[in-house]
Formats: sequence, C-alpha cells, structure tokens
Amino acid sequence: MKSKISFRTFFIPALTWAIACNCALASELIYEPTNPNFGGNPLNGSYLLSNAQSQDDNEDPDSLSDLYEQPSALDRFTDSLETRLLNQLLTDVGNGNSGELITDDFIVQIVDNDGVLTVLITDRETGDTAEVIVSGLNPTN
Repeated sequence: MKSKISFRTFFIPALTWAIACNCALASELIYEPTNPNFGGNPLNGSYLLSNAQSQDDNEDPDSLSDLYEQPSALDRFTDSLETRLLNQLLTDVGNGNSGELITDDFIVQIVDNDGVLTVLITDRETGDTAEVIVSGLNPTN
C-alpha cells in the first residue's frame, strides 16, 4: 500500500522552517559613513580624493603649463649654432685674436688688450649696450 503525503504535512513545516531561518539571520542595520568628514574612517580620505580628482575635467585657466611654448626645431638649431659660434669666438680670443658675432638679436664684440678681455654686447632692437671687462687673462696660456 502506498502512503500519501499530503500537501499540508509537507508545506507547512517547510514554510515555518524558512521563516525561522530568515529571522535568525537578520540583524540590525548600522549606518557607517564612508567620508571622513562625516565620521568615517580617516584612511578613506586619500581614496575619495583620488576618485574626485580623476573625475575632475576642469582645467586651471592660470596653469603655468599653458604659458610655456615648446621651441621649434629651427629655433633650437639656431640657438645651438649661436652657442657654437660664441664658443669658437671665445676660443679665438684665447689664442690672441679679436672677433665679432652678429645675430638677429645681439652684436657681440670681443677684444683682448694685453690680458684685459672686453666683451661689448649690443641689443639690436633697443640699442642698449653692456660691457663686460675681465682682467688678468694671459693669452699665451
């Protein structure tokens, strides 16, 4: 003879068991702030700041990086060439020769008078001059 299991005998105990388990697992909800300004863990501060900075797409209008402009290849070559010519001019003065270098911006005149080196620099745009005198040089060294 087969035994019949009724719906009530199986369903009602299973339902009460499920309700009892859910009640046993429930606990109080406790609010814990994340932001350290509102009582959260102070170690979260750097994490929150880095997240905010990564989302910030505003640019500083007074940024110094906008003020600097990269020189072109021609400007760099011209500066290098002028530096090389000035070095050659100073080498020639060290050998007892005088010389002059004229660029777009300056006129540089170097004269050696018996160990007294005179460098006269003239600004071509404004006409201002600067004179540098170095004594005690001996061209024979």
